[in-house]
Amino acid sequence: MNGELNLDYEVLLQHYAVPWGTKLLLALLILFVGVWVSRRIVKLVGRMMVRSGLDEMLIGFISSLVNALLLVVVVIAALAQLGIQTTSLIAVLGAAGLAVGLALQNSLANFAAGVLLLIFKPFKAGDFVEVAGVTGTVENIRVFSSVLRTPDNREITVPNGKIYGDIITNFTARDTRRIDLVVGISYESDLRKAIEILQDLMASDTRVLADPAPTTGVLELADSSVNLFLRPWVASSDFWAVRCDFLERIKQRFDESGIVIPYPQMDVHLQSGAETAS
Repeated sequence: MNGELNLDYEVLLQHYAVPWGTKLLLALLILFVGVWVSRRIVKLVGRMMVRSGLDEMLIGFISSLVNALLLVVVVIAALAQLGIQTTSLIAVLGAAGLAVGLALQNSLANFAAGVLLLIFKPFKAGDFVEVAGVTGTVENIRVFSSVLRTPDNREITVPNGKIYGDIITNFTARDTRRIDLVVGISYESDLRKAIEILQDLMASDTRVLADPAPTTGVLELADSSVNLFLRPWVASSDFWAVRCDFLERIKQRFDESGIVIPYPQMDVHLQSGAETAS
């Protein structure tokens, strides 16, 4: 052979180059076409979610997730065309996904809750809410957590899992709210006069709505006072201002009219020993 390597190029071409070249071309074709189709599907899904009114953050996250899943399918299909056994690869990916899921249980729970919050929208940015024991204005709703700003300007980040798993109170979801105030007067004070003052205060305030009509009356005869109630309806944005104004004006009008707001008190009767024996 004189040290020369004798190669049958025709056999090499027919049995190796052509079959592998064909498989490689088909794999590349599957890859390019799959990527193109994936982008089309992601755009279609995005348009459908926009039409359904989903949150932009949720749309972006779901679009990225769909795109990643489609790309994995395309890559696996291209590898299978090259003759690579993808069964073991799929099993490895499944096991890895299971391990990641177990390690990120809390994060996945927060993610699922965030998706539900963005879909069902029990509150939105700008609403004043009470969630998971925190009261404040909603600044931002993220996929894993929500950010609230408290009345004293603290920023609190609450995991979405705690929000969705607890009671959600939205104070600004409705256009109107009812103020519930209870005022106690002494038994010696003029009951009719006190009720007239409360009625006049509600009737003279333009922020109080006529429908539903405001109400007032006697709530209960307590140990140390006659408790009166007043329940005006106002716009949700006026709730705290009207409530504070009413408390101040009630105190002023009662003082001017001689109506006493009593302290809690107890009458103690003492008897002498002789009186007790008799």
